[in-house]
Amino acid sequence: MDRRRSLKWLFGLSALPIINAGLARAKDGTGSALRKSKAEWASLLPPLAYRVLFEEDTERAGTSPLNLEKRDGTFVCAACQLPLFDSTRKYESGTGWPSFWQSLPQAVASRTDFKLIYPRSEYHCTRCGGHQGHIFDDGPRPTGKRYCNNGVALNFVPRTDKLPALRT
Repeated sequence: MDRRRSLKWLFGLSALPIINAGLARAKDGTGSALRKSKAEWASLLPPLAYRVLFEEDTERAGTSPLNLEKRDGTFVCAACQLPLFDSTRKYESGTGWPSFWQSLPQAVASRTDFKLIYPRSEYHCTRCGGHQGHIFDDGPRPTGKRYCNNGVALNFVPRTDKLPALRT
């Protein structure tokens, strides 16, 4: 039995397919969602990025160069290039993953996951549905939130560079 079916059985989450479908149809600020098959995403992304973004895997802590990124700029979704975080909202959380205290408006959507049995708030890119990480309530002021992001799910664009076009 796969993990999603196991969770539905274990927790009675009959609404899980509806939640997933809603994320896949979520829209960015331009009103367009990006839908691709898993095979298409797998052909476009490095294997680890694909597993994190579309199979909700997690990269090992301390392995992402973006954890040490200190320049001024924007962090965009590695799958669809939607801007997700501004560098002014990034901080060193000591966790080994890039962490932010606030996302850009309408850039991420969250839902509850039970992968570790207890509920956690998981967040995804609103445009492509790619898994980014989890939100915790132990971040700095003013939000008190920690968006703990997988580095392979992001690309960094220095402020002096033009943001990449959204993937189509």
